[in-house]
Amino acid sequence: MVRIGARHLSNNAKNIDALNVFPVPDGDTGTNMNLSMTSGAKEVQQTDSEHISDVTKALSKGLLMGARGNSGVILSQIFRGFAKGAEGQQVLTTTDLAMAFEEGVRTAYKAVMKPVEGTILTVAKDAAAKATEQAEVETEIIPFMEAVVTEAKASLKRTPDLLPVLKEVGVVDSGGQGLVTIYEGFLAALKGEDLPEEADTIKMEELINAEHHKINQEFMDTSDIEYGYCTEFMVKFEADKLAETPFDEIGFREELSKHGDSLLVASDDDIVKVHVHVEYPGKVLTIGQQYGSLINMKIENMREQHAAILKEKHAENEVKAEKKPYAIIAVAMGSGIKDLFNNLGATVVIEGGQTMNPSTQDITDAIKAAHAHNIIILPNNKNIVMTAEQARDLTEDNVAVVKTKTIPQGISALLAFHPDEDIETNQEHMTEALAEVKTGQVTYAVRDTTIDGMLINKGNYMGILDGSIKACESDRFETVKGLLQELITDDDEILTILYGEDVTDTEVKELTQFVEEKYEDIEIEVHHGNQPIYSYILSVE
Repeated sequence: MVRIGARHLSNNAKNIDALNVFPVPDGDTGTNMNLSMTSGAKEVQQTDSEHISDVTKALSKGLLMGARGNSGVILSQIFRGFAKGAEGQQVLTTTDLAMAFEEGVRTAYKAVMKPVEGTILTVAKDAAAKATEQAEVETEIIPFMEAVVTEAKASLKRTPDLLPVLKEVGVVDSGGQGLVTIYEGFLAALKGEDLPEEADTIKMEELINAEHHKINQEFMDTSDIEYGYCTEFMVKFEADKLAETPFDEIGFREELSKHGDSLLVASDDDIVKVHVHVEYPGKVLTIGQQYGSLINMKIENMREQHAAILKEKHAENEVKAEKKPYAIIAVAMGSGIKDLFNNLGATVVIEGGQTMNPSTQDITDAIKAAHAHNIIILPNNKNIVMTAEQARDLTEDNVAVVKTKTIPQGISALLAFHPDEDIETNQEHMTEALAEVKTGQVTYAVRDTTIDGMLINKGNYMGILDGSIKACESDRFETVKGLLQELITDDDEILTILYGEDVTDTEVKELTQFVEEKYEDIEIEVHHGNQPIYSYILSVE
């Protein structure tokens, strides 16, 4: 059941991602649930026992440590409760199974501070209620589970009636869809049916382990590295270039393989993603550029990384550092934003954010690496807060989570930190600082939709103010200007502009000039955040 449920979720992860309410290119519910469930399934696979209690404990443990994003955390809590309900059981009757489903719901609702109906919680609750009802009249597992899956699907269809924003956009809840997909896999396994394999939905980020360069690094010489540059990029297809040079993924992969190793290629109708280790990055970039424009480029010198790792390892072996009084862990994407947090005093910066939520394990590893008596975590994304809190609860260290939901909030909180205060006082002051900052973001729409009466076309730029879309134009510069009009009031004093990897210096200069002329009393700070997804992140205080 676990194996088929996880595979069915993996096959449909991309479709679940597409159910994101906002049409921004960061819909990652399917990806987060897939990575979380895959971690659980892997733990089960490593369990030799056929005792159901052992299997459910393994599933719970794997999900807990692999949980990513709110959806992944809630999923981990559902099966954490399920494992409690199945504790001590070698086999499950329909009554036992119903009790396990109910315990899963209770545990998940307790884990969420303000449960919202019309979400994965509602689907889990309705399915569990049907399980309890069905257990009174049905002793056969397959018809019992058929009834549970049917009710889960019906509950999913009702989610737009409970959450108006779902109805307005015309989608069902993405987390609920993920849970239904898992339950469908469970049922198929019970019936001895296999699920059809669909198009490969594995994310490139899932294949590229962030630590893949560190494997056995201390046992090799820097001179042994044949291909010195870890090169990642995406090609956004352009019709005129494709007309001249048609794209063939197999041929493209073969051509790139001539220049390096560790090659990964994934494509769809609009884009191709590439990861490869090469000696001359420009050559593979030129090959990619035949088919369209290059975006999301990242090139890292692995020889420099290797030398740094060896130096770090040597330092670790030389002396075991004493714990520091304080450490601050921040989550951020974009080299410029990571540098900004480091310069402001963050001890550990975890790479992550939209489309790449760190797991519970990632954050617990960062807590260990911080090596401090008191540790404060800044998630800087609403979808990472629950994961951070789960990591906090799993560690014995003195950890506090300040619920920052944006990068500007994280910066504001960090500036409010005082090393001489105790951790409770710091958490209080840093939380209070969140109310002093407004966050604006500019990104593009990945589909046509209507939100709050605003018509949004695919490819339009959107200006988002603290979670609400306030501006939408086909021109990015006009979108930023519209957003600034909503952001800046007469009482505001400072505007901070973090511009992304797709923004040119010329555009930033034009925007700065516009602000100076339009808002004479505003002080402006500009930083190259180099972040993906969001062309601009704006902070107003």
